[in-house]
Amino acid sequence: MPRVIVLGYHEHCVVGLEELLGAGAEVAALVTHEDSLNENLWFPTPAPVAHERGIPVYTPEDVNEPQFVKLLEGLAPDAIFSFYFRQLVKQPILDLPPLGAYNLHGSLLPKYRGRCPLNWVLVHGESETGVTLHHMVLRADAGDVVAQAAVPIDFADTALSLHHKLIAAARELLRRWLPEVLAGTAPRTVQDHAQATYFGGRKPEDGRIAWQAPADSIYNLIRAVTHPYPGAFTTYRGRRLFVWQAQPLAAEPSRGRPGEVVAADSEGLLAATGAGLLRLNALEFEGAPEMSGAQACEQGVLETGARFGQDG
Repeated sequence: MPRVIVLGYHEHCVVGLEELLGAGAEVAALVTHEDSLNENLWFPTPAPVAHERGIPVYTPEDVNEPQFVKLLEGLAPDAIFSFYFRQLVKQPILDLPPLGAYNLHGSLLPKYRGRCPLNWVLVHGESETGVTLHHMVLRADAGDVVAQAAVPIDFADTALSLHHKLIAAARELLRRWLPEVLAGTAPRTVQDHAQATYFGGRKPEDGRIAWQAPADSIYNLIRAVTHPYPGAFTTYRGRRLFVWQAQPLAAEPSRGRPGEVVAADSEGLLAATGAGLLRLNALEFEGAPEMSGAQACEQGVLETGARFGQDG
């Protein structure tokens, strides 16, 4: 029975842990992160699964600290698996397992290396993404590929619906390929590094709407960071206004200045953009309840001629 160490967090790590156990691996330890009170924990985390199975759980501040590396070495892993672990793993750990170290990444590598690939593919209006199981090397997401599973992106997908698709694809991919990885017979394909794209982490401020952009682009931003993520936002009269749901009307003739409400009626709000109009379906002033565009009209909160994003 192969002996493995799992590094990870988020629901992808829950899936990885479950599939490794289902494949007959002996999980010697889970290395994970402490849950943060400042983070919206909308996802399951792997520590409870490990505790239920009697698997030791470690939460080091620095996984690469020499004493902790020595602890991992003492566990004598045959393989190491990383499932959405938030620290860069350095060479002394990668050198430990004779069967290699593997990472599950949420894109079709070499595209969208780096952080937050799920959000970035939506921001960029991609029609396809996926998951990749690959060998870990010192450079993030650059190791040889074991296997990939493609996932189509619908125009109506949000970050949450795409997350669920990727989770399902990850479970299927791991169930298919983990037995071969653990047997040392899995294939490996060198990535075409010339085709690589890389994106960094996203901050809440990255959700600020640029009204000069086309309606489709703004829509992509909104769906990329809507619930349970921090949200796309603009400002109005000194208040931050979140747009949780919208509909691009690119075929509508442009009128008004970017960010201006050009129609406000029982159906909601229409805002001008750099190209086309955007119907605002769900809004929330910071610190106030969420409301529909129609409710904003009925309550007199917003009306024709209002213009967003003019006050910082």
